Amino acid sequence: MAGLQKILLILLVLILVLLALVFSLNNQMAVALNFLVFETKPHGVAIWIIMSFIVGALVGILMTLLATFRTSVSRRTLQKRLDRAEQALEKSRAQNDQVV
Repeated sequence: MAGLQKILLILLVLILVLLALVFSLNNQMAVALNFLVFETKPHGVAIWIIMSFIVGALVGILMTLLATFRTSVSRRTLQKRLDRAEQALEKSRAQNDQVV
């Protein structure tokens, strides 16, 4: 079953690469992007679209990693607080048992 999944994944990647190649060959017109401060060198429309997709994916991955890191730190902090509260509860129970 795992071998079939690998084959399907490889086929999917090959199809996506083929589609990107066909897309880039059909969109060869050179376009320069003009930002407020500077203008880029002219490149094909497909290059700009593929680059924006890659940058967007990288930004998404970075944001996910930052959110995961924050969640991990928060979880560790809460776990430490829970452990301290449980120790205090056990200590309190032990003191109550000695009194009774």
